[in-house]
Amino acid sequence: MMKKCFAVAMLLILFSIFISCSKNETIQSINENELFQLSYGKFTQQLSVNDLNNSGEVCYGIAMQDGFFYIVNGDAQKIMELNSYGDLLTLFYNEDSQTAKFIENSKRPEECVRHEISYPFEYPGSIAIDSNKTIYAVSSIPKDRQEQSEDGAMLFCQTVLRMSRDGSNIDYIGQQGPGGTPFPYIKQVFTTTKDELVVISISTEGKMVYWFTKEGFLKFMIPIYKNTIPLIKKQNEQSEIFLSIENVVPDPVNYKLYVQVDYYSTYFDEDSKVQSGINYIQTLLYPFDIETGVYENPLTIPAYEESVVSDYSKLTYRIPYDFLGVTKSGWKFFIVKTESGFNIEMLQSENQRILRRQFKVDHNKIIFDSMALSLDGIITALYLENESARVVWYRTDSLIDAIVKN
Repeated sequence: MMKKCFAVAMLLILFSIFISCSKNETIQSINENELFQLSYGKFTQQLSVNDLNNSGEVCYGIAMQDGFFYIVNGDAQKIMELNSYGDLLTLFYNEDSQTAKFIENSKRPEECVRHEISYPFEYPGSIAIDSNKTIYAVSSIPKDRQEQSEDGAMLFCQTVLRMSRDGSNIDYIGQQGPGGTPFPYIKQVFTTTKDELVVISISTEGKMVYWFTKEGFLKFMIPIYKNTIPLIKKQNEQSEIFLSIENVVPDPVNYKLYVQVDYYSTYFDEDSKVQSGINYIQTLLYPFDIETGVYENPLTIPAYEESVVSDYSKLTYRIPYDFLGVTKSGWKFFIVKTESGFNIEMLQSENQRILRRQFKVDHNKIIFDSMALSLDGIITALYLENESARVVWYRTDSLIDAIVKN
């Protein structure tokens, strides 16, 4: 009888382990799903690049909305809308660009809907799409139209080009709204579930956030300055604490901002007592209520740790994540590049959940990459490689759904 009970108990344990492993297998890794490739060239359905070996000069961006993909080709001054098979549906291009000249001289039949843009703008790559497929693309204006602040410390050099999908309305948004004065350098643009535009600009004191209504009129202007962020306690009397506002991301549902702050301290050599470097301490995410103007209690974002073994010693490096975005269900996405690919950290503060996953990428093949997070939680990536460009996505939305169900 005891042997039978023991056997049954062992079977139950093995069964529970099997079930546990089965559940883990469904959410253990994030697979790359390649959707389509784009060749390089001057044709409308191709990507035009000047020099792939000089990544600093390559101006590209990508966004995905409802299965449609929007790619900014800054070198060609064009924006492409494609379906999941890579078919070009709509093309926006500057009327004085090389793309316009090529289209005019080309005898190829039209394979897409084309819209000319009369504004003489350059496209650095940042782009956002709302639920109506309205396109918001960051645009750099000509130098003769740029402005400087009174103290000369800031340059107002960019606007946001707004384009309806059918091309019936193409204008630009500045600081005050349609036709307004240019922004300082724009770090990123976002759209919310209310189809409102949020522009994150860089200022000399931190970040400046411009929140617009659905019609494009300024609703909130929120300065996020370093002197408003609290410092953390010193590790010792000699060290000095300083912070960096790395990113600001809007909540897609509520009037709230999430401010990523990385903290550092000066490092002193114990023998010489001389400052010899800077140590990364930690990353805090501060929720900021726009309507009340109050910072809420911060969330600690665990750092990525990587160990290196050399000369019989082991060194562990702590690297802060980059803040990728927030989904409409409240998941905050953080990403960091590693030797084997990318590490993703997903955090939901309401339920105190943290998920860490990795997807493998051969960085030796990729010359330039651009990533975007959809409001549903899908990561879309544009990889520029030697022979062609690839568009892939990672179904992190399925991963989150599996976690919640389990």
